[in-house]
Amino acid sequence: MNEFTIDIEKQLTQLGNDIQDFVERIVPLEDQGYDFSPVCDIIESSDTYVIKLDLPGLSKKEINIALKEHVLTVKGERVEDLDDDETFRRQERSVGVFSRSFALPENVNTSETDALFRNGVLKITMAKSDEVNDSTSIPIK
Repeated sequence: MNEFTIDIEKQLTQLGNDIQDFVERIVPLEDQGYDFSPVCDIIESSDTYVIKLDLPGLSKKEINIALKEHVLTVKGERVEDLDDDETFRRQERSVGVFSRSFALPENVNTSETDALFRNGVLKITMAKSDEVNDSTSIPIK
């Protein structure tokens, strides 16, 4: 390869980078990510109901579980802090405040509700019962 070919390749590479930077300024690849809504599974067995929520990146201190009038509510916030010299080039992981509420069947014994948070998954287990007991707060183990 001669110097002319090498120079052309460098210029084309620079042109490609300039075009990409221009397009990203006009149509940023960054999604503002203010729509965090954790996905969940609800599982029923003969004795229990189980709700599993995916909450990656959170600690149990950042999650609040409340129960009132047979409605279970899980709240929290996932934030992404950057250093002063950092900026997102692409942000696909959602962040922000979230709240998920679940209407519970009447046969749930809310006083026998346990919450376990491991490996980014919150697992809430509720025993079935004929008695109706209403608890207000559920500690996370």
